Amino acid sequence: MNTIPYLIDSHCHLDRLELSKHDGDLSLALDMAKQNGVGHMLCVSIGLKDYPAMLEKVMPFPQVSVSVGVHPNEQDGIEPTVDMLVDMAKNKKVVAIGETGLDYFRSEGDLDWQRDRFRVHIEASKQTGKPLIIHTREAREDTLAIMKSEKANEAGGVMHCFAEDWETAKQALDLGFYISFSGIVTFKNAKDLQEVAKKVPLDKMLVETDSPYLAPVPNRGKPNEPAYVLFVAEKIAELRGMSLEEVASITTNNYKQLFKWDSTSL
Repeated sequence: MNTIPYLIDSHCHLDRLELSKHDGDLSLALDMAKQNGVGHMLCVSIGLKDYPAMLEKVMPFPQVSVSVGVHPNEQDGIEPTVDMLVDMAKNKKVVAIGETGLDYFRSEGDLDWQRDRFRVHIEASKQTGKPLIIHTREAREDTLAIMKSEKANEAGGVMHCFAEDWETAKQALDLGFYISFSGIVTFKNAKDLQEVAKKVPLDKMLVETDSPYLAPVPNRGKPNEPAYVLFVAEKIAELRGMSLEEVASITTNNYKQLFKWDSTSL
């Protein structure tokens, strides 16, 4: 039997899932994911205040890895330092630093604090050897400028939930970063993003849900969950003229390479 899972959800927030349809039981949501071929998922950190609870929630599940970091918009009162992130990343479940980056859509005023926080994450990533998970929204120029100036290429990582243009993707790819597509790529009005999905090198592509947000068609507008990464992979296969099996195999292998994930540990 092949030990590599069929699909991997490379970015989700399991501690924030809407579990009412699963009787409030996370294990049932993970069972549904498994039924859709999703054998592994990365539960991504948004803030440090809720991080211990998130870690406790997913610790019993060997099919779940985690990251450690603070979202660019998060202001829960615990500001990360390099030493703090490096220390927290020692947990064997932690495979990445983030999510981090810049988001000018939801934040206003002087955003030097956001840029400084991004730099902290990049340094922690370089020190730990664990890749970055980067979020960018209405901040592409500054995001790329900081990635270049702070030598984020030495750390590597992924541009998650990518929704930018091809030029932005190309610059990230030139820095050695992967591009991850979420349910947005299934939306009818996402023609430009679909063109990007056709161009990204296959060995630099990942799929994700970003659940509970951004559910893909045919579940758009409903709470998202890891099981629905199947629909993202199906759309990528359609756009690329490939089989679902090929997309699943390629993106699973890419995840394994980027996050140094060993499926035999499951």
